[in-house]
This record gives sequence, C-alpha cells and structure tokens, in this order.
Amino acid sequence: MERLTFRLLGFPEFRLNGRRVELALRKAAALLVYLAEAGGPVARDVAATLLWPETDEESARARLRRTLYKIRIAFGSEVIAATGASLVLHPELSVEVDSSFFEHACNVGPLDAAADTYQSDYLAGFSIPDCPEFEEWVFFRREALRSRLVQVLERLVEAKIADGEPRAAIVSATRLAGLDPLSESAHRHLIRAHLAAGDRAAAERQVESCVRLLRDELGVAPDPATLALLQQPTHDATVPATRYVEVDGIHIAYQIVGTGPMDIVLVPGFISHVERVWEDGRCRAWLNSVSRLGRLILFDRRGMGLSDRVGARPTVEATAQDILAVMNAVGSRRALLIGASEGGPGCVRFAVDHPDHLSGLVLWGSLAKGSHGPDYPFALTAAQYDLWKRRLLAGWGGPAEIETFAPSLASDRQIRTWWAGLLRAASSPGAVAGLLEALRDTDVRHLLAKVSARTMVLHRTGDRAVRIEAGRFLAARIPGARFIEVAGDDHWFWVGDQQPLLDSIGAFARSG
Repeated sequence: MERLTFRLLGFPEFRLNGRRVELALRKAAALLVYLAEAGGPVARDVAATLLWPETDEESARARLRRTLYKIRIAFGSEVIAATGASLVLHPELSVEVDSSFFEHACNVGPLDAAADTYQSDYLAGFSIPDCPEFEEWVFFRREALRSRLVQVLERLVEAKIADGEPRAAIVSATRLAGLDPLSESAHRHLIRAHLAAGDRAAAERQVESCVRLLRDELGVAPDPATLALLQQPTHDATVPATRYVEVDGIHIAYQIVGTGPMDIVLVPGFISHVERVWEDGRCRAWLNSVSRLGRLILFDRRGMGLSDRVGARPTVEATAQDILAVMNAVGSRRALLIGASEGGPGCVRFAVDHPDHLSGLVLWGSLAKGSHGPDYPFALTAAQYDLWKRRLLAGWGGPAEIETFAPSLASDRQIRTWWAGLLRAASSPGAVAGLLEALRDTDVRHLLAKVSARTMVLHRTGDRAVRIEAGRFLAARIPGARFIEVAGDDHWFWVGDQQPLLDSIGAFARSG
C-alpha cells in the first residue's frame, strides 16, 4: 500500500512513499490539507467555494478540475478519489498526518511524543489571502492545536517534577514560557521547575524576569503567590495537585481542596481551568473559604481547561457524566452540588438522574435555557447570541467580554491580563465555538419540576451575562427552591461582596 505523509505543523510538506512532492500551486496544497483534515468526502461545491470564493460556480468548478489534474501530475498517481459530487483522499492510500498524531498523543500519550511532534504552529507561513473562509478555518485549527500544546506542556512540567525529573521539567516549562511570555502561569511553572532542580538562583532570575515583563508590558505587578514561590522551594502548597479520571475514554481534570465534614462539588461555567483559577487572589480567597465548609472538589468539564478536548459538542448529559465520574474518583457518595452559570443545566440533569448523590443543589447566576423562546423572553435571541459569540471569539486572546462578566473590574489591568491568559489556556476560538453553540441550544426547562433535591438559587441583581429573571425562573419551577437576590452587577461569584454568598452557602450546607 502506498503511503501519503502530511506535515502540517509548520509550512506544509507532502511525501508519497518517502519522496517529497513539490506543489507549485498553493491552492493545490490547501485542497490536500483540507481533505486530510476532513477525514471523509468533501462536496465538490464546498471545495470550489472555499478556494475560489469570488468566482462564479462554473469557473470555480473548472479551476478545481485543473487543480486536481496538477495534483495528479505532481504525485504521479491518483491521490484524490474524485466523483462528480465529492472528493476524498484515495481510500487505498495509507495516510499519515502529523497534526492528527499530535492530537492522538495528547489524548492517550505519551505526552513527550505530542510535544516532540509539535515543532511549529499549524501551517506556519502558509496563507491564501484571497480565500477568507479557508484562512478563518486555518486560524481556528491553529489556535486549537496551540491550546493543546499549552495543555500538554503544563501537564509535562507537573509530571516531570513529580517523577523526580526536574531538568526535563525545565525544558518543557521554558518552552511554555516562550509560547506566551506575558503568562504569569507559565513563569510559575518555570520557577517551580528551577526550584525542583535545586537551582534557586535560576528561580530568582525567572521571578525577576516575570516582574519586569509584567511591569514593562502590562503595567501591573505579579500576584503575591508568584513571589511566594521562593519561600516554598520544592512545592507550591497553595495550588492543589491536579488529577485525572477517565470517562468514556475522555480524561477529566480535577482537584481536591480541604478535608471538611461534607463534600462540595463546584461545576464551572463555560470557561474553566482548575490551575489558572488559583492565580487570581480574589478567586483563590473564595475557593479557600468554600473549602473551609467542606471538602471542595473542582473539575474542568470535557473539552475545557486541563480536561481532554472532544470532537462532539458537550451536552448536559455529558456534564452529568463528568460530575458522577469525578465523585466516584474521589470516593464521594453524597455532595452539595454548586452549578455556576452554564454549569447549572448539567447540575439539573445530574439532580434528576442521581438524586441519592445530592445533599443539596446550589445554582449561581444560572439559567434553564440558552436562548430566547416564547415563554423565555429574558435570554438572547439566536441572532443576538450568534453576534455575541462572534464578538467573544474575535476578542479571544485578550480579556474578551470582561465588561460583561466582571464590570466592576473591567479597568483593572491585572485582572484583564489574568482573564486573557485563562481564556488562552482553557480553550481556543475554534474549540470553544462548538461549546457556545451547545449552550445556545441548551434547554432543561422540562427537568426542573423533577428536581427533588433541596435547592437554593443565588443571583446578582444586575448580572449582565445572565439576567436575574433567569434565576427567578429556576427558583419558581424547582419544587421548594429558595431564591436569594444578591446586590451587584458581576457575574463571577468571587468578584464583589463575597460574604453574602459564603454566608448563604454555609447556612444552606449546614441545614442539610
């Protein structure tokens, strides 16, 4: 069987049976790349429109035929099986794609192989300016793979330190810091690695570099926890260890904080990263306060943060599965479940499916339906939601939509830098797009009357991300639910006056 090899991490390169094939036309290379990533037939019309968007249908099809001919001449054989309706890489070829190998290694290991495979960004230096849809597709694909690399390097640093290989940890951490020099988290990984290697002088130099970069580029000071690393030369005790549990072949990242008399499971909203959340002092203080009420269990839902990326859109059923898997992994039989924002619908599903596992349900800033409906008028219409999604994705990499999520901190340069870094580490524009679409289509209204667990709904009066009417709707339709309105405009639970939330959750937990 003939072997067709694609190198897509870097400037694209093609080989047939080890022989490098040069393609003079960039659109010929683009077509091969698109077919390799599609993993199945692509309609001729789709390919023609993608590569010749400004041309009429007949001319685009003619150019596609000429491009197929030139690909056949360059390879000296048929590498594309073409019908009148579709195109696909020839099924009799053995096809190897480095980006696919990278993703496979990210999921099942070894992580070293994944990091070694990623030597450059996806299609680096390759562009077709007159094909905006292709360029957009490449951008999202590139960001998704780069996000996976960040995740792999973070996991490698922690694993190498735990395995007593600090020098290898330094290599991965140095690469991580090079990917995003303004990421305080990346600097922390490198500082920890130097300390684990016993090189305090290098750790101090890295702290100085971090302080200088944040001051000169962003005008902010580092988080005190970064400076405190030098007082903890072998381990940063302020950040819990990240562990993994497998569910349906997907690895879910989780942490345990505290050892209290009850279990408290926190289900995050649409964006999370179990390690980056500790970098913000307000969030860290809130988590530590909750952990004093009981054993706090944090996790990243599938497709997000340090958990595995998934090809399918996450559903409320999938979130319920993740909750159960994490509870089983930590030996928790019953827990107080706190669903924040978009995590709430998954908690409702879990409460209906597994009522015996709950000592109570708390919904914070949450909702029953992701978009507007005739009897649900206080959410965005589908068109408004898609506009908001495009705005969010366009701002990805920066502090996207912080004015919506935390208006009281929108001008705080340090929190803006932290939020931008968390977004980049937690997901990518391409990966999060499917999650946002799943949220738009979420609807658990039919489940609310079936919730038997005692429930408390908390919502801020001026919440800009999820209107307070959504919280009232939940409380009115969950039997016996208690509704508590909290003053303020911020959507994030750790911003603003935290005490009313902590007091309400503490009283609710103790009354169970």
